[in-house]
Amino acid sequence: MRLPGWDAALVEEIDRARGLAFAWGQHDCATWAFDVRRRLTGQDAAAAWRGRYGTAAGSVRVMRRLGWRTLPAMGCGLLGDPIQPLCAQRGDIVICEGAFGVCAGAVAVFVAPMGLTERPMKDASMAWRV
Repeated sequence: MRLPGWDAALVEEIDRARGLAFAWGQHDCATWAFDVRRRLTGQDAAAAWRGRYGTAAGSVRVMRRLGWRTLPAMGCGLLGDPIQPLCAQRGDIVICEGAFGVCAGAVAVFVAPMGLTERPMKDASMAWRV
């Protein structure tokens, strides 16, 4: 269930992310996508891994320790059954090219080492309702 004002909060989170540097475990694709979810719903699914790694390899180790071998398995474990990516709505969590992101309409937004990036939603391989 989304909180009142979630649509304005989504815009704020995307704008805020533009000014933040990429940092594994603090501001990376998974941490950011689930932080957006927390802002929209009040539920924090990222608490189990936030701040527990500082490298790409560390993120994989933590993910595996928590019982997930892949990002899709992690998404399903935390969010339940996926939906068809083209049915995703603004604020829903998606996976595209091996990264978690957030649907922003016709595009999905991702945090990457080079900054905030966008991909067409048609490129998303999985999605979950928020």
